[in-house]
Amino acid sequence: MEDRIEIRCIAFAGARCIAAGALAQVALKAKEAIDRGGREPILLFDAATSEPIELDFRGTPADLLKRLERSASRRPPAAAPTPETDAPRGPGRPRLGVVAREVTLLPRHWEWLNAQPGGASVALRKLVEQARRDHDGRDRLRRAQEAAYRFMSVMAGDRPGFEEAARALFAGDRPRFDRLVKPWPADIRNHASKLAVVALGPIAQASGAVR
Repeated sequence: MEDRIEIRCIAFAGARCIAAGALAQVALKAKEAIDRGGREPILLFDAATSEPIELDFRGTPADLLKRLERSASRRPPAAAPTPETDAPRGPGRPRLGVVAREVTLLPRHWEWLNAQPGGASVALRKLVEQARRDHDGRDRLRRAQEAAYRFMSVMAGDRPGFEEAARALFAGDRPRFDRLVKPWPADIRNHASKLAVVALGPIAQASGAVR
């Protein structure tokens, strides 16, 4: 996972974008706006997913950066060794970083998997990789829809045309989406349109969008 201090994010003061880039840089810009005592709410989002980013802006800019650095330096505890990841391997079987977890299947599924070349583990890996390739476009479409809708809900949920624009987003209808978001403040409109590029592009047309 990417260190938190390196997250690419975007900050808004009300309807106005005040910074975009690495978290540390955007956080300092947001703190400047807060310290000036403006009345507009300051909101930070992950620039790719639109997940909200909440920070502690108390103290000095140096205090803020120290907290970000401490947050970025925290690591989850190392996973306990598993038979597949840490057992000694013979010649020709390099460590692949696989993780052993329980899989529950019906007896006929196990019979089929065990009959495949390489056994159940190899067959399952091949099936997963094939599924990832088959669904890559649809997964990208879903992520783009979710990111755009998440941002729009927070920043434009009470603006005229929001519900209709959301429907156009999930229908992959670019002309209608562009028409409905046009009256919105420029920074909100531009970022929503940027997030929706994949959701309104060729992938959406090919998959029929998700209605």
